Amino acid sequence: MSEEQKSSYKLIYFNARGRAEHIRYIFAHAGVDYIDERVPKERWPEVKRSMPYGMLPVLEIDGKPIAQSNAVGRFLARKYGLAGQNEWESMLCDVLVDTLGDLKLAIKNPFTNTNKSFFLNKFYTLNIRKTIELTKFCPTFQSLIFQYRTEEDPLKKEEKKVKLLKETIPFYLNKFEQTIVENGGFAVGSVTTWADFVLAVALENFEQIFGVAALDNYPGLRGLKQRVHEIPEIVEWLAKRPLTDF
Repeated sequence: MSEEQKSSYKLIYFNARGRAEHIRYIFAHAGVDYIDERVPKERWPEVKRSMPYGMLPVLEIDGKPIAQSNAVGRFLARKYGLAGQNEWESMLCDVLVDTLGDLKLAIKNPFTNTNKSFFLNKFYTLNIRKTIELTKFCPTFQSLIFQYRTEEDPLKKEEKKVKLLKETIPFYLNKFEQTIVENGGFAVGSVTTWADFVLAVALENFEQIFGVAALDNYPGLRGLKQRVHEIPEIVEWLAKRPLTDF
């Protein structure tokens, strides 16, 4: 633990990258020691009761639990010099991260009004097949991404992929691409920020779902992900992190 580190941290999440990975990037980049607690699915019902809002991730700071991944990311970014070079850039980081959140909402089924944590709770307390069965009766569980990833009919899967790639996602990716090109390869300003990490994690998941060719029209986005993944501290983290599906 470095001399400058005054707090102890424990990051609690599932054995996944998901909504906690950008926090792990921040810790890696800052060289901060922390406990990376990964909750097995069989323990989730028990752990859930002790979480502030019954969802993950949660960061314990000196034993005090803090929920909401972006709030945690924002706090750590400001503490460890990843929130831009001034207040304006700090705000722009928030704008980009929140807009990426809008993209995640945009790809959800128009009828959905249930927050993501409820789905995750069901995902980890039931097996995946039962969760899929639930979506037939409860459209609030559904999202286009989830439907695409779990669709078994090749033709229907391709239709869902085309809808996502042609109609929903390009609007946001084009905006992000323009911003990154204007900033010379950075999400905000001219230095690495936590917004770069949030985007890099999202783009890694995007390529995993749709294939690496899905970013062919977005060289700025691809370049940003590559740049982040070439940062020595991130390289070290990527080499040792647990291999997970998502």
